[in-house]
Amino acid sequence: MRRRTFITTVSAAVAFSGAMWSEAAAASVSAGPSPYGPLGAPDANGMALPTGFTGRIVARTGRNVGGTLWHPAPDGGACFADGTGWIYVSNSEVPLIGGASAIKFRADGSIERAYRVLNGTNLNCAGGATPWNTWLSCEEIFRGRVHETDPYGTRAAQSRPAMGRFKHEAAACDPDHRVVYLTEDETDGCFYRFTPTTWGDLSGGRLDVLCGLGGDSVEWRPVPDPQPGTLARQTRRQVSAARHFSGGEGCHYAAGICYFTAKGDRKVWAYDTARQTVSAIYDGTGTLDGVDNITGRPSGDLYVAEDGGNMEINIITPDGVVAPVMRLDGQSESEITGPAFSPDGTRLYFSSQRGTSGETAGTGGITYEVTGPFRR
Repeated sequence: MRRRTFITTVSAAVAFSGAMWSEAAAASVSAGPSPYGPLGAPDANGMALPTGFTGRIVARTGRNVGGTLWHPAPDGGACFADGTGWIYVSNSEVPLIGGASAIKFRADGSIERAYRVLNGTNLNCAGGATPWNTWLSCEEIFRGRVHETDPYGTRAAQSRPAMGRFKHEAAACDPDHRVVYLTEDETDGCFYRFTPTTWGDLSGGRLDVLCGLGGDSVEWRPVPDPQPGTLARQTRRQVSAARHFSGGEGCHYAAGICYFTAKGDRKVWAYDTARQTVSAIYDGTGTLDGVDNITGRPSGDLYVAEDGGNMEINIITPDGVVAPVMRLDGQSESEITGPAFSPDGTRLYFSSQRGTSGETAGTGGITYEVTGPFRR
């Protein structure tokens, strides 16, 4: 798979912001004024944005985009640098034909082409980008798998069963400790850590589960059988001390802190790798509801998408302010998925999984782009 230097640069840039969050992890987050100002009136696409920001639709389910029919139920996504342009990869959370697709953008933001990067998989929900520029697409099904895909479309996708067989949601790579964190979308789901035998090769390694020691203190213990058979004990029930989270969703790592969301808990959690603690940085008190996919910026800002709620993307700043930065009107039966920034940080991509139709099959999915002066 191709390597790009921008991910290394971003990892270095977040070091200070990660330290700030480490100090503030136990502090409460509350509603406050957005650093971008209030949302304006909805535009022609029903998108409410702050002054200075503009939005557009880049793809719709079932319609041609760059020579490819865009997939139903668009979900988790990520951006990858590609020469002077970039690529946005998006999962498809439908049964049997899920997979993932990619849109290649030119330097001016126009679409060059689109193509499939994964086929024949099941309910591909979220995932995560790797430092070696692949996309981990996760199946949200019983005994689901992680599939490593090539965003550039030159190499075939590969299943990574060593990363566990369970109801996968999201993945976040930690290049500092050379591990991958994984969330599980169950009412009693767990938080996992996969340590590859060789960093950069996910074909083999050890799967651990986060266990509570009392209070915020935690430790990791090996999962005895990461690939259980159909009738065998599920991974989340193999270690009695495992700590459980209701509805694990998005996952994002930045400089010593792994942030992950739990929709049932209505919380954004922070795992501090140095202190070996897990604490909630957002406990559901504020403008953010239905916490789901999460991403971040070198500034230390986190961006969290809502599953339901009033269909917003909210920012959580390092100084403890939560505020909406985008809202979609008229789509209350949908959810926002796949937030990801272009490599230069000026464009934010995301989808409305069911769009204005609200159909459970995701046939009304819409993928958007917002351009503006995002904090770097």
